[in-house]
Amino acid sequence: MSDYVRKILSDLGVDAAALRDDARLRGDLGLDSTEMTQVEIELNERFGVRVDLWGEEDYELSRLVDAVLGEQAAARYRERGWWRPELLDELALGGHPGDRVALVADGRSTTRDELDAAVSGCAARLAGLGIAPGEHVLVQLPNQVQYVVLVLGLVRLGARPVLALPALREHELDPVLEAVRPVALAVPARQRRFDHLALAEGLKDRHPSVRRLLVSGGVDPERGHVDLDALVDGPPVPFTPQRRAPSDIGLFLLSSGTTGAPKPIPRTHEAFGHVIRTSAEVSGLTAGSVYLAAMPATHSFVFGHPGILGALVRGGRVVLHEPHDPAATLALIERERVTHCALTPSLARQWLTAADTRPYDLSCLEVLQVGGARLDEDTAARLVEVFDCRVQQVYGMSEGLLNFTRLDDPAEVVFGTQGRPSSPGDETLVVDEAGRPVADGEVGELVTRGPSVITAYHGGAAPESFTEDGYYRTGDLVYRDPSGNFVVAGRVKDVINRGGEKIPADELEALVLRHGGVRAAAAVSMPHRVLGEAVCLYVVGRDGGAPGLREVRRFLEDSGLARFKLPERLVEVPELPLKGVGKVDKVRLRADIAARLAAESGAPGQGVSS
Repeated sequence: MSDYVRKILSDLGVDAAALRDDARLRGDLGLDSTEMTQVEIELNERFGVRVDLWGEEDYELSRLVDAVLGEQAAARYRERGWWRPELLDELALGGHPGDRVALVADGRSTTRDELDAAVSGCAARLAGLGIAPGEHVLVQLPNQVQYVVLVLGLVRLGARPVLALPALREHELDPVLEAVRPVALAVPARQRRFDHLALAEGLKDRHPSVRRLLVSGGVDPERGHVDLDALVDGPPVPFTPQRRAPSDIGLFLLSSGTTGAPKPIPRTHEAFGHVIRTSAEVSGLTAGSVYLAAMPATHSFVFGHPGILGALVRGGRVVLHEPHDPAATLALIERERVTHCALTPSLARQWLTAADTRPYDLSCLEVLQVGGARLDEDTAARLVEVFDCRVQQVYGMSEGLLNFTRLDDPAEVVFGTQGRPSSPGDETLVVDEAGRPVADGEVGELVTRGPSVITAYHGGAAPESFTEDGYYRTGDLVYRDPSGNFVVAGRVKDVINRGGEKIPADELEALVLRHGGVRAAAAVSMPHRVLGEAVCLYVVGRDGGAPGLREVRRFLEDSGLARFKLPERLVEVPELPLKGVGKVDKVRLRADIAARLAAESGAPGQGVSS
């Protein structure tokens, strides 16, 4: 493919030496209008690919090749029925009786017809504010009806919501706004004692693209705020969307930010629709399901993997909730007869603790989906025992690939693996550092491509995340077990290099969590004057306190762990610092152990709990 594109350009008289991967068609190669049209014609006739070379983007040669490859793959996905001519708002709200309850929040129920009318009214009022199709709006709202209506209203308008976790601040949001240049920000005035409005005003001052602040829970019109609550709850208004195509970008998700600033992830209607449909099916969602959104709904796991949209697509009911009090959450499950919920391992452990305080009637629970971090086997077994439901491990990414254990898998698969792809079209390989596939059972990096998976970040950011043949590099270390499921061993960049020996942090943490005295654990690298790096283990103990370093080392050796992987320091803490949705903030932990070592003025580590 690359050679053929180069031949097209060479035939047009472009010097072969100029055909670098980063050469821009207009800016560097100097193609005129006739030549650009000729390239478009050649690609269409040769490959059946239509590429608009006169858009805002001046294609680099490598990006043109990627676009052609992507269009070829898209044609295959449509032929196989994986990508369907669907629009996300219509997919979510159509196909089921309109009098069926769609949303429950703060004791208020909204039917599907009422939700559809609210979405159209919101779209009309957004258009009245001057927000146009193709423009971007950053949405950083809590789990409330306003969030669902606004996002679907923007989608219906043809504008593109950019979903951001409420926990993100200036450091993470500034580069996102630089990349997507939103025309508006949607925020609560305050949430959990944090002044989101002040944050939004600061962002607006620094980013000229932002014209409007859409604010829920208190506004000052003189300062240019728009009352988001009125925008959503206003009277029904007819709205006829402009022409939209399933291949259009419907919304943006954000990457987890584990390797730097969050990157915008464009999701087209047809590709994201495929993700929603396939994940909803393997999750067992039906028209009788009640899905509890108990984690931030702007996270893809809760919004569309399968989450809120998956429940709506299947005709089910969604209950919106903020997860500040596990006991209140269990009471809500009992009251609303919740059948499905997505959790992180840390939240699951909080539920288990709350369940010990008093009895709840949770016989309605059918499926607890656990993802965001690796679930240890002991916690998985306790969830099944305490809640008498099926546990489904979910391992995936906002970039597209979703792996699920299946609801009929045996316990050893559900407890010990992180699942297999939900989409029949997604391809996966486990490769070594040179990109060569490794045998099943061997640890390597997971790479993937297919109808669920993006082919580029917005604006071509981080091109190194994609291989020449279209695979997305997940950065996750995994191995494929005999059942065909993946087991997550760590991150490519979450590996402690102890004198040349590589120690996946997740592997060590999973073993430590089997110790009866450990409630949570995180392994990070710490500086070592001889080895370069050594293992520091942060531990949250149970009621009797955490075990000491010697006891943990002995336990790990008895579990069969190689000696070079043993921790050389243990720090007991009351809680692990978290970021995003339940992910341990290892940047903070590495900084903490570095500060501890510095405070010890270079003295050798004592090898005891701190």
